[in-house]
Amino acid sequence: MAQLSPVLTQATPVQVARGEGVYLYDTEDRRYLDFTAGIGVTSTGHCHPKVVAAAQEQVATLIHGQYTTVMHQPLLRLAARLGDVLPPALDSVFFLNSGSEAVEASVRLARHATGRPLILAFDGGFHGRTMGAAALTTSGAKIRSGNNPMMGGTVFAPFPYAYRYGWSEDQAIDFALSELDRQLVTTAPAVDVAAFLIEPVLGEGGYVPTPARFLEGLRERADRHGILLIADEVQTGYGRTGKFWGHQHSAITPDILITAKGLASGFPLSGIAASTALMSKARPGSQGGTYGGNAVACAAALATLDVVQEEGLVENARVNGARLLEGLRTASADVKNVGDVRGLGFMVAVEFTNPDGSPDTDTTVKAHKAAAEHGLLLLTCGPFNNVVRFIPPLITTADQVDEGVALWQKALATV
Repeated sequence: MAQLSPVLTQATPVQVARGEGVYLYDTEDRRYLDFTAGIGVTSTGHCHPKVVAAAQEQVATLIHGQYTTVMHQPLLRLAARLGDVLPPALDSVFFLNSGSEAVEASVRLARHATGRPLILAFDGGFHGRTMGAAALTTSGAKIRSGNNPMMGGTVFAPFPYAYRYGWSEDQAIDFALSELDRQLVTTAPAVDVAAFLIEPVLGEGGYVPTPARFLEGLRERADRHGILLIADEVQTGYGRTGKFWGHQHSAITPDILITAKGLASGFPLSGIAASTALMSKARPGSQGGTYGGNAVACAAALATLDVVQEEGLVENARVNGARLLEGLRTASADVKNVGDVRGLGFMVAVEFTNPDGSPDTDTTVKAHKAAAEHGLLLLTCGPFNNVVRFIPPLITTADQVDEGVALWQKALATV
């Protein structure tokens, strides 16, 4: 009898039987408040009726229409509808299955368009587990360990993680931009750099918002040197940060935008968006895939976009995300070893550190486990696994935010 790989481990002990809205129910029908959202995927909650109905209708009509063989209506409608929410300049889209695939497609496009070999990413970034995406990932050793040699043509620059350095945000930004300028004349000559690749909020790297001034500094340098700017919005997109796209907390527009996770409420779908002029520079045959733009996933994505817009979920993430952040700060105010509470929208983190500033992984693990025991499902992140992250579905109400904060307070009382 076959079984799952022993390497696959669960972040929580729950064996789920069903999901409804912001809640999961285990095989004994115990209810859990799910503030993981499938790592930011179930943006409209579990089994939103409109998403379920759209998927059921599509399953009965067409499940798979391979998009380099035939064209199907859900794909065409989704491409058109995304024009309502994408930056106007990004008017061409290409669909894939996963965030990693989309990252690699963006890298391929950037290299084709510029004729340059290097991709410059930033410390702490997570861009995926496939070989190309992993080569651009530095959020933790588990992604890179045992995989060397990694894909060539990758360079890393400091990220302005002010809390880690013990600096003000302005000091961290000045340092990171200065080091980037140094790299552009040393280890990564600007004439060889095809693109900067960055998350508007570090995900696996610790849920650290990228300061607006840093993004704007990247945009200025990209324009000056003929470098493309790629925004990895796999986790930050679709309202997660209280703006539709995470980069909209700044004044920039990226040249390439990557989306996945919340795009289809749990169905595998990802994409990249760019201007038609830029997308046209991809070489013939470089874009394709057997399952990309699956008809059922596209139907679910159309319904997801309807729900996000009709129910005001971006604004809900902004308002109730601020409520969550304030609640967690209040709950943590007198808890030793909580070093920082930060976030944007429904993308919030609590970082545990020792009095000397070193990561406190032990307390993090205990608090995370205690939260699950009290009925609150969370995830950890950061290179030292010393950050607990809160990722509620975008439908989460004020009462449910307060419920989550109260459960977290109970968990903290036990560590």
